[in-house]
Parts: sequence; C-alpha cells; structure tokens
Amino acid sequence: MKPPIAKKIPEKLEIHNHERIDNYYWMRDRDNPEVIEYLNQENEYLKETLKSTEEFQNSLFEEMKGRIKEDDQSVPYLKSGYFWYARYEKGAEYPIYCRKRESLDATEEIILNVNLLAEGKAYYNVGGTATSTNQKILAFAADEVGRRIYTIYFKDLETGELLEDKIPNITGNFTWAADQKTLFYSKQDPETLRSYQIYAHLLGSEVENDRLIFEEKDPEFNCVVQKTKSEKYLLIHSESTISSEIRFLEASNPEGDFQLLQERIPHLEYAADHYEDHFWIRTNHEAQNFKIIKAPIKSPGLENWEDVIPHRETSLLEDFDLFADFLVIQERTNGLTNIYIKPWDNSQGHQLEFDDETYTAWISANPEFNTSILRFGYNSLVTPASTFDYHMITKSKTLLKQQEIVGDYDATAYQSARVWAKAVDGKMVPISLVYKIDQFKADGTNPLLLYSYGSYGYSSEAYFSSTRLSLLDRGFVFAIAHIRGGEDLGRHWYEDGKMLRKRNTFTDFIACAEHLISENYTCTSHLYGMGGSAGGLLMGAVMNLRPDLFNGLIAAVPFVDVVTTMLDESIPLTTGEFQEWGNPKNHEYYEYMLSYSPYDNVQATSYPNLLVTSGLHDSQVQYWEPTKWVAKLREYKTDQNLLLLHTNMDAGHGGASGRFNALKELALEYTFLFYLENMIS
Repeated sequence: MKPPIAKKIPEKLEIHNHERIDNYYWMRDRDNPEVIEYLNQENEYLKETLKSTEEFQNSLFEEMKGRIKEDDQSVPYLKSGYFWYARYEKGAEYPIYCRKRESLDATEEIILNVNLLAEGKAYYNVGGTATSTNQKILAFAADEVGRRIYTIYFKDLETGELLEDKIPNITGNFTWAADQKTLFYSKQDPETLRSYQIYAHLLGSEVENDRLIFEEKDPEFNCVVQKTKSEKYLLIHSESTISSEIRFLEASNPEGDFQLLQERIPHLEYAADHYEDHFWIRTNHEAQNFKIIKAPIKSPGLENWEDVIPHRETSLLEDFDLFADFLVIQERTNGLTNIYIKPWDNSQGHQLEFDDETYTAWISANPEFNTSILRFGYNSLVTPASTFDYHMITKSKTLLKQQEIVGDYDATAYQSARVWAKAVDGKMVPISLVYKIDQFKADGTNPLLLYSYGSYGYSSEAYFSSTRLSLLDRGFVFAIAHIRGGEDLGRHWYEDGKMLRKRNTFTDFIACAEHLISENYTCTSHLYGMGGSAGGLLMGAVMNLRPDLFNGLIAAVPFVDVVTTMLDESIPLTTGEFQEWGNPKNHEYYEYMLSYSPYDNVQATSYPNLLVTSGLHDSQVQYWEPTKWVAKLREYKTDQNLLLLHTNMDAGHGGASGRFNALKELALEYTFLFYLENMIS
C-alpha cells in the first residue's frame, strides 16, 4: 500500500514583510470531510504497514496488561472522619471511588463507580471529585470527548441518586464552600479554552442564574478556584507563566467579596496556603529558586512578607505542607528531590534519606493538620511506586504499599545509573538510565530509547514503569535526558531553555544522545528518541538539526507548527504561552521561533524512521499540527524510512481513556521500535 498523498492548497502567510507558503493549512477544518478522510487513510496506511505485527502488538498488550494487578486499591487516607480510597476490579477500565467512616473496618460505601458511567462510551474521564463539607453531596466532573471540557454532576450520597443540577462546558476545576450548598467553579472561553471565569452555583438553582464571581481579563492569565488545607479559605488563583495573583474569602461566607492577597507584578510568582493567623506562601520574590514566607491574613501584601525558609542558590524549593507541629519542604538539589522536616518549635530539623542513585520522591496526600505522620511517595527506575508513612518525631518509616508487579519482578536484575553529558556551551546535563543487567552489552550495540520533555519547567522524573519492562527485558536501555527547559537542576535550568534560549533544549538532547554513543551504551543505528507534546516539538527540532543521529523517533501529540500556532490567538493555549515561547508578532521572536519550528524547517533530506501520534479532539496540540507535519515530510523527505501517523479519532491530548485502553497505544509505539530492531518473530 502506498502512503497517502495530501493535496496541496497554497495558503500565503505573511508577517514582518516575510512570506511563508503553507500547502496544508486547509487541514485545520475538522468539519471538512476531506480532512477526516485523510486521517482515516493515514490510519489505514499505518495498519497495513504494520499488519505483520498485529499478533505481536496484541501479545505485547497482554504482556503489559498482565503485569498490572487488576483488583488493585489505593492507600486510604483520613479526612473529615472518613477513609478515602479508589479501587479497581478485575477487567475494569475505570476506578471505583469509595470511603469508610472512621475505621478501615467499617462498611465500604461506593460513592462513584466510573465503570457504570462509562458504559457504551468511546471515551470517559472523571476529572475531579469533591464532597460537600457535611459529606452528603458529591460533585464530580466528566469529559466524554477528550477535549478537557467537562460537565459537573451532583450525587446525593445518602440516596445514591443524581441530582437534577448539571453544569456543562466547564474546566473540571471546582470546590465547595462551607455552607453545604454553594459550589465555586471555573469556566473556559469556548474558543480558546482559556480558564477565565469563576462562578458560584447554588445547589437546586438554575445554572443560568449562577453568579459570576471573577473574570480574568488578561489573555495571558488563567484562573482556578481552590481551598486551603485548613478549608477555612477559598482562593482564586490567577496565573501566567511569569506572574501570580491570589484573592481569598472565608469559605463560611460564600456571599462575601474576595480580597486581594497581593496584586500581580511581572515576574512575581506565588502560591499560598493557610495556617492559624497567616498565609504561608511559596514565592520567587527576590528568590530565583523560591523561598517560603508568611504573611498576616489581616494585611497579607508584599510589604508584610516575612521569610521562613530563605532562598538558596543550590536548592529549588518545589513544594511544602503544613502540620500543627511541623513544616515539611520538598526541594530539588543537584537534580534529586529531597524532603525536609522543620519543627515549629525551632528544634533541629532533618532530611529523609534515600538510597537509589536516581529517584523521585514527593509529598503525598496529607489532609490532616493534627498529626505527626507524613505521607510521602517514592520510586526510582528500579523501585516500583511506593507509599510511606513517616513519623516525624521518632523518624520511623512504614511502607504502606508498593506497586505490585505481577509476574515475579526482581529489582536486582536491573541496573540504574546517572551519567552526565557536556552540552555545547559546557553545561553538564544529567541523564538517568536503566537496563537489564543480563541483557546489557558495553560495546555500543544495545538499542536505546532516549526520552525527554524540556519545557514549562516540568522536570523529567526518574520514575518506575512496569510497561517499560517490555523494553528492558528485550535488551533496550531506557534513558531520560534532564535537559534545559525543565527545572531538573533549578529554576535557572528552566529559564535557560525557554524564549530566546529555547535552542538549548534541543542541543542538550543531542549532546545527551552523543554522550550515550561515545560511552558505548548504543550507536546511531540502534538509537531512538521519544517525546510528547512539547517533547514532540523536541523530537521535530532535533530531527531537523541532526537527521543522521537517530534510527527512529516517536513524536506523541507533537507541537510542531510553532510559528503559525503562536500567531493565532484563537487557538487554545496560545496567549497563555507567550512567556514560554515568545510572541512572534515581535520580529525578534518570530525569527527565532522560525529557526527551530519543525514544520517550517522540513527539508529535502533523509530523515529517521518516524511514528507520530495524535488525537482528533486534542485541546492542547490541535490535531492538524502533526497531520500537516507528516504531509509535508512525505512531500520532502528523500529516504524510504517509515513515516507513520496514528490519529485517535475518539480521544484528545492524553490519548485513550481507561487504564488498559491506553496500553494499546503504548503497544503500538513499542512495536514500532521492535519492528525497526527486527525483534518481532
């Protein structure tokens, strides 16, 4: 079967006295039957090309599914007199949300069975749940398309019946006031999907009568509503990439007026929680790596901020949690996360100790103030996800649960490590990697998959994956490049990989790939790259810069038409990302973005084998970006390597819903790699 050839309809795009011709601009019209037909043709071409692998894909899916404990349950946590948890039943795609009153020995109450709600639907996702303060009414948000546009439903937990109240076309962000009947929620612009309004809904009233509480006028800001850990205050948090602004109101007074905590100032970011007479705030005010301050509730403005945990050049302060007797801090030093315990009585604090060379640790769910027990999570490339209770006085640690890997997983059979690559400007970039010891050969012949993201300050964590074992057990090395654009080595690491320094992200990834080759972990004929969304941009940019370096790449829902997208403020997320990528209406940013935009830099050359995935209803990266990119690559590339596009016609940015359906898409991606490595028998 020959690959689909998309028709060309030249569209002239002009700005800054510079003209671009886009032959595939017409693909933006999802209502055009020719667009849908082209997507179906690409899906059919992929299916025919990999037809010989169908049996392998199915067995690989079953293999990955077989490692998952199907009748699983989360660790219960105590809040408001109930133990809360979610569990899965064997064969079921979706969670069942449950609670037990006061004791784990109490009778289970099922508050929401998502499997029943999802019956007969191609896609279903519950984006959030919250119970009223008296624990009688459950609010939950459901998305049935994958575009992250939710409807809020209400369930009477005493009768089990759904109430008539229904709030459509919202973001999925909401919280209850303390009066048992008022729900605050955020709403998005129907075109740009920017979360820009906060409403209050009175239970039993018509949605049309909901009160507009706040509207964010600045197109670069989004807003959400939340509640402090104490549940005493409601917070409206407005945020752009470089600035924050919070308003607060006592949760017991939902009819009152929100007060400003601290007005927005460019480059001032802050997030707040409440304890006793103060707001406790994580901020970058005169602190690139953030610090913690406290501010009196009666006058919480910047002029009254008092340092609690000062700024440190060597540690990025990522998060904190408040307890009656302790302040708990999550920080990142030299690329690794640490958890630090500070008693309020000014006695000596201490840090939790972790053994793995590369790992991830985080503060978990801790809704109770009056406890000496900290719940935290931990995993590494060889250690499955683990939940611990840590006694902050006795310093004793209790493992509550470790992810069960069905099939006799032996962590000692695998080796993880952290190595460092030198970037083009001399900066040292960490790489986390893992392989199966008896499959590894130190002669450069191992197939290796190098993953990264590198944007928005999101750190690429060294986490455990049971599905990844299907790669490792067949001889793959898996590596994570902690490149600039993430915050892996601190806030400066992020700022050095955005805006007019974005190319550092791409050259760092290339440097990591070259280092792994030079150290005989792999070679170009066995090297593969993978990234999704902004990580898909990474794949596209790297492919243009070094088309000779990789044997194959996987670009999942890739952001590849950078300039055109960032010039169109009607597209979801565009305005909110000017401080991440720049605004191409500014000539300097236009030229810079044009220099790396994957779609704009496709050339007549030989490219690596490429698998591209997309979702028709994607709200983050519009389906037409990867579609246009593939069409243009087909037009220009000079090789006979694979170029495959898979569009999920029923899903969005996150792919298929359900815990097993998503594995089918991963099985396709892994099959692509095994096919290129001739590992399919």
